[in-house]
Amino acid sequence: MRASLREDILKAGLKVMFKFGYVGATVRDICDAAGAPPGSFTNHFGSKEVFAKEVLDRYFQNLQGNVRKALEDASLSPRRRLENYLEIMTGVLATDKWGRGCLIGDFSLETVGQSKLLRERLEAIFEEWRRPFISCIQEAQELGEIDSTFAPVDLAEFLLASWEGAILRMKVERSPAALHRFREIAFGTVFKKRT
Repeated sequence: MRASLREDILKAGLKVMFKFGYVGATVRDICDAAGAPPGSFTNHFGSKEVFAKEVLDRYFQNLQGNVRKALEDASLSPRRRLENYLEIMTGVLATDKWGRGCLIGDFSLETVGQSKLLRERLEAIFEEWRRPFISCIQEAQELGEIDSTFAPVDLAEFLLASWEGAILRMKVERSPAALHRFREIAFGTVFKKRT
């Protein structure tokens, strides 16, 4: 099989799984979208579950690029970097007119009861995802930008879990209102700038 066929299937699979979800996306849908014969799917991936893990890994790799862009920007204060992450992601979500959310959140809702492989991968993703947020929050606390009542790990968990919830509401409403509401309340209370 051509090496590019594997790439074509992965790229098409991300779009199809965003549109139909893990359960709704069939191997036939994915192959049709990729212009690939159905047999090529199992030649490259073995199973839909293994394929979904690889799609999820690629999605997370892309997301990590946005995390680095926001949280490693030394020209901004740590608290401002956290806000910048939400701004960057709001821009990403706007490109699909608020209809496509986060594949990590979508898979968390849909696959954890069906696939041990995906549940364990999602658990590892959440742990890895929160690390740079923990560091940024800790730095903000050390500089007195954010109150130190709560541990950085708990604040990072709160931020990411609440953001995922806001994304779910955004998809339902096809509107950024939930994203803006979360940001305004979170940065007006929990992450309020100390005066």
